[in-house]
Amino acid sequence: MGSRQQAGILELLKALADDSRLTMLRLLNEREYSVGELAARVELGEPTVSHHLARLREVGLVTLRMAGNQRFYQLHAGGLARFKQLMSTLEQMPAAPESVESDDRWIEALGWSADDQEVLKKYTQNGRITSLPSRQKQTLVLLRWLATKFQPDTLYTELQVNAIIKAVYEHDFVSLRRDLVDFGYLRRERGGGKYWLAPSESEGEAAQK
Repeated sequence: MGSRQQAGILELLKALADDSRLTMLRLLNEREYSVGELAARVELGEPTVSHHLARLREVGLVTLRMAGNQRFYQLHAGGLARFKQLMSTLEQMPAAPESVESDDRWIEALGWSADDQEVLKKYTQNGRITSLPSRQKQTLVLLRWLATKFQPDTLYTELQVNAIIKAVYEHDFVSLRRDLVDFGYLRRERGGGKYWLAPSESEGEAAQK
C-alpha cells in the first residue's frame, strides 16, 4: 500500500468517527435529503449538519446537488466503493512512521484560554490543520484562528482567501471559506467578489462611541 492510499484510509476513518455522520450516511443511503430535512431527522442545527456534510463530501462519501438556494445531498456510490476497496488493503499497511513532534509555542503565544489552546493542539501540527473537528464549538476555535491570517481593512479576492486557507489546510478550503463567512469571521461582498475581515466586537463598540 502506498502512502497516498494510507492517507486516504486515515481521512475516511476520521470522517466516519462520529455518530451523527454515520446516522446521516444511513439516511442518505435511503434517499436524497436537504440540509433542513437532515437536521430535523438527526436533531441538530443546520450549521452543524452542513459542517458534517461538508466533511463527508470532502472524503467523497456524499454528493451535492443545488436546486436554487437549497442544497440536496445523497450517498455517493462511487465513494462508498472506494472506501470498501481501501479497507480491503488494510493488511498491506506498513508500520506507522514515528510521529513528528509538534512545536506548540505559537499556540501559547496567542494568549487564548487553556481550552482553546487544547483544541488547537489537538487539530493542528506545526501551524497546519491536521483534521477538522466534529463539534461546532471546536470548529469555531479553528475558524477564529484562521481569521488571524487576515489583515484588517484589507480586501481579498476569493482566490486570495483560498490561498490563505490552503496554506494551513488543503483538503476542504471551500467549506472553511464558507464557514468563515457563515459564522461571521469574514464578510463577503454581495456576489462573492471581495472578502474582508469582520471587525471584532471591541472594535465595533469603539466605533459606536
